[in-house]
Amino acid sequence: METSSKESPSFSSQFDVVRFIKITAVIILSLLLWNLPTACFGIPGLTVIEQRMISIFAFAALMWITEGVPAWVTSVLIIVVMLFTVSDSSISMLIDINNYAGAATEVNAKGVEQLQGLIPYKDIIAAFADPTVMLFMGGFILALVASKSGVDVSLARVMLKPFGTRAKVVLFGFMLVTAIFSMFVSNTATAAMMLTFLAPVFRTLPDSERGRIALALAIPIGCNIGGIATPIGTPPNGIALGALKDAGINIGFLDWMIMMVPLMLVILVISWALLLNLYSFTSNRLEFKIEGGAKKGWQTNAIYIVMALTIFLWMGEKIFGINSYVVALFPVGAFTALGIVTSEDIKHIDWSVLWMVAGGFALGTGMRQSGLARAMVESIPFDTFPVFLVLIGAGLICWLLSTFISNSASAALMVPILITVGEGMKEQLAPIGGVTTLVVGLALSASFAMALPISTPPNAIAYSTGLVKTSQMTKVGLIVGVVSLTLAYSLLIVYGKLGVF
Repeated sequence: METSSKESPSFSSQFDVVRFIKITAVIILSLLLWNLPTACFGIPGLTVIEQRMISIFAFAALMWITEGVPAWVTSVLIIVVMLFTVSDSSISMLIDINNYAGAATEVNAKGVEQLQGLIPYKDIIAAFADPTVMLFMGGFILALVASKSGVDVSLARVMLKPFGTRAKVVLFGFMLVTAIFSMFVSNTATAAMMLTFLAPVFRTLPDSERGRIALALAIPIGCNIGGIATPIGTPPNGIALGALKDAGINIGFLDWMIMMVPLMLVILVISWALLLNLYSFTSNRLEFKIEGGAKKGWQTNAIYIVMALTIFLWMGEKIFGINSYVVALFPVGAFTALGIVTSEDIKHIDWSVLWMVAGGFALGTGMRQSGLARAMVESIPFDTFPVFLVLIGAGLICWLLSTFISNSASAALMVPILITVGEGMKEQLAPIGGVTTLVVGLALSASFAMALPISTPPNAIAYSTGLVKTSQMTKVGLIVGVVSLTLAYSLLIVYGKLGVF
């Protein structure tokens, strides 16, 4: 599970000239788009509110890409700017029709004439409490209590034991356990924990042992690939599912796992074989010494029960009729009621990720409700584009973006666009699964970006060991990324043709 792929540097007391230039340039370009004549955009009938949404979207995209401020700050700014400029509770002078001669207007439910396309302010604020945000909240709480109680260490010890001490088998076991943890626990936390387990192994291996490189690279591969297997595994999954849900397409927790776990396992096996081929072991024996474990007491037993029930309800979504978003709040309620999660613990939740995701949802809401999405669809001849060019092109763009910027930011930036594109290409996309194939493929592409130390926190953690050179990480990351993209899109197309979506 991914909390955030990268975090931009925070504000400091020292004046940062480069960041100032980035932010200033983005603001100037956004204001330019805000004030250009509507005819410049080439969209027939473009309204004042739609033009403002174009400006806000450009601001979000450029801020996420340049990382002038942390990604979550950009998301918060998106919501605030939308509330004050394009909502039905905006600053009065910005929505007063008398200030916009010839602008498209409409009469609201109260019989008041207003600018066309104003968005209900409640819908924008609701992005902070979107069901997908709650889904991640539940995942974060599960990860928090597992770490706090030592349950994660105990589980790791039990899960690694069956793989024995044979080097090749231990390497695969380590990758598999890392991936399983990443399905439910943040990538960063998983990588840090697994590196702790590897530390004594590194000390026992000679400097000439190339297998040390394989073990170090197993951390980011296991984390990044494992995250694709569950809806809560990484924010791009949640962003994609949230957008699809808004479009009337609901993919259940178990449905997602049934589709993605086999893909995860295949990629892990291929990655394992690649690591063994490039950085084979000379030592035949490896042994993990995992110290610590779960604390004794009724609270630990309660944690095991609640975790098991939560996963059981997630997987039995169709049987019990409780959707995964509602189930996600069960551990939140249970652990707080039992006193296992305290007010101090709540402070350690990665709120920046939740706000990051909320900003993406607010942006999508604005594009839809303002009418901009429909206007874009009607103005671009998507029906003339080869469907596979759109499908693969979108995936490659997201993959490249995610190599350099936050995976979450890449998904939040591109998912609203892909939803719009999918609406314009319904007939062409129908044979291969429709807009679902397009959006899910994008989410997976974001997770496969792992070619540089800056690509994800697990990559940075692996690099910090000093065992891996940038060139080695790039080689493995590119090969795994390309293979993963090929397998993922092939599988999604097969699913689409079989009517799984």
